Amino acid sequence: MRAFDYDNMDEKLYDMEVVRLLTELHEYRGKQELYMESYTDVLEAMVRVAKIQSTGASNRIEGIYTSDKRLDKLVEEKIEPINRNEEEIAGYREVLNTIHENYDYIVPKSNIILQLHRDLYMYNSGTVGGSFKNVDNIIEEKNEFGEKKVRFVPVPAYLTKDTMKLMCNQFVGSISKEKIDPLLLIPVFILDFLCVHPFNDGNGRMSRLLTLLLLYQNRYIVGKYISIEMLIEKTKDSYYETLQLSSTGWHDNTNDYKAFIKYYLGVLLAAYREFSSRVDTLRNQGLTKSERVRHVFETKIGKISKSDISKLCPDISVTTIEKALSKLLKEDFIIKVGGGRSTAYILMLPELKK
Repeated sequence: MRAFDYDNMDEKLYDMEVVRLLTELHEYRGKQELYMESYTDVLEAMVRVAKIQSTGASNRIEGIYTSDKRLDKLVEEKIEPINRNEEEIAGYREVLNTIHENYDYIVPKSNIILQLHRDLYMYNSGTVGGSFKNVDNIIEEKNEFGEKKVRFVPVPAYLTKDTMKLMCNQFVGSISKEKIDPLLLIPVFILDFLCVHPFNDGNGRMSRLLTLLLLYQNRYIVGKYISIEMLIEKTKDSYYETLQLSSTGWHDNTNDYKAFIKYYLGVLLAAYREFSSRVDTLRNQGLTKSERVRHVFETKIGKISKSDISKLCPDISVTTIEKALSKLLKEDFIIKVGGGRSTAYILMLPELKK
């Protein structure tokens, strides 16, 4: 059986890049408490936006879709799911809510992970959730011609229960000792979870939910306000590439976690930078709402859509944003590009003015 020696992680993991990432993330964690105390009302609006984005992105990575309109209503519990995709989206919402509200009381033991997986499928018929896999599975990838290739062979079904119990116990014991930085332990645990691939279905989504749970428990709360799942979706090629690199040799205990660790730390840092950027926008609360919309264009580069502004300023209504955009267009402060769903706006540069 695979060994899980989390207490004695290889010192070679601490190269200059990893140390730089850890240092910057520690600094951001120190700032987040101040942010959370200073902008309570607006941050609550950011939580609502992030929940929708996280639920949508994590499911889309696995090919589970619904319309944006129905996604919003499903996450806000305003409608009931009408098909399998929406049942799985609603299940993700439930587990995400559980983690948001109870993360301090959820110990990541194998039996608890089983319960979370059960709830992931609470809207599905049958007995999909809450049990470890009963058949061996493989992780495949398709090339551009549709040809399949085996990327990784996980732990066989008959060893899954014991492996999960050992892995979780070792992780809980190690992280409680506070000897190893949790920002190193967490991605290592997540990669191990993905290599075990303990369920017939839902492994990817469970890994992202566990990521949030473990980060929250170690006071890295940024995922409540900025969707880490969306950042993973945007960089999923790198995600799969680093997963492949760091899982090679896993069964023989010879794999190198470094690539996957760097990817995860980079995603978390991107979330904190985005969070900081949005807080900078919130610091302009002395401005009117129209002035804050103008400020977005003054501080962001490239095309900006109405939805982008709504995410940055979740307390400003769509109607107010539209009025502000109309005013800025009349003033030649911005110009409109694209049309329909692709409509966006860019700052009018001086050299473009006649």
